Amino acid sequence: MKLNIIIVNSADVPIYEQIMNQVKAAILSGELKDGDILPSVRSLAKDLNVSVITTRKAYDGLEAQGFTLNMMGKGSFVAPQNMERLRESRMIEIEKKLTEIIKYAKPIGILGEDLKKIIDELIVEE
Repeated sequence: MKLNIIIVNSADVPIYEQIMNQVKAAILSGELKDGDILPSVRSLAKDLNVSVITTRKAYDGLEAQGFTLNMMGKGSFVAPQNMERLRESRMIEIEKKLTEIIKYAKPIGILGEDLKKIIDELIVEE
């Protein structure tokens, strides 16, 4: 399977996290389904022009978070997903991002109701 992963070397996010985030997004969107096999660590490292160690760290992290199952000699597979756990994981990510937004908005006085209005407007636009 070919994964469409884009690495941004200038990003503040470490490369292994970029890989993890994009694989998780593919799983959550349904692009990758339960039982799909991921490229081998070596193959993905070569495709992305990153070290095998970096790719292994990403795959180990995905397994630790329950997104994949790594089977020695067989490869890494998308694990069956518990939607409640995925929802909780996504909620944690949303809380982190909203915390960053609040820190960004607070110094110029954008708080509470103003932020809620922005979110409401963005939801309506979707």
